[in-house]
Parts: sequence; structure tokens; C-alpha cells
Amino acid sequence: MAYYLVHCHVPGITLEQLASIQRSVQQTSERFSAGGQPVRLIRSTFVPSESHVMYLFEAPRAKLVRDVNELAQMPFSRIVEALDLGATSE
Repeated sequence: MAYYLVHCHVPGITLEQLASIQRSVQQTSERFSAGGQPVRLIRSTFVPSESHVMYLFEAPRAKLVRDVNELAQMPFSRIVEALDLGATSE
């Protein structure tokens, strides 16, 4: 499985709208996985000052991540393969 970072520019979005879209992305990922196409939403990060959301997914290929986000109507600008390095401790 690979990791994919989804970039979304969401100017003017409210936290309620963002939560609704995130639920849709999560539910769509779960439906794909239940249907034998494993896609897992790992985490999301919202940067309000830039109206930018980043979602980290795990999936065998980028097309599954794209399909999930399109079906969930997530307004993404790009999907790139990434490495999840985890958190560091001090």
C-alpha cells in the first residue's frame, strides 16, 4: 500500500461544511474498502489562514484515492504520492 496526499483549496468553507465533506470522504472510503477496493483516510489537516485542507490516504494506487474524492465531491486540486514519516518525539 502507498500513501497519497490530497490537496484541497476551500475558500469560504465553514467548519460545518468541512465536517460534512470529511464525513462523506470517510464513508465513501469505507464503501470502497467494503467492496474490495481498500482505501483508508488516515488523517486530515486544515489550515484556515490559507483555506487549505490536506488529506492523507492509504491505498494501493492513486486512482482509487481520486475516485473516492470525486464521488465524495471533495474539491481537490491534486493528489501526490507521499511518505508518512510519523510523529517525532523530543
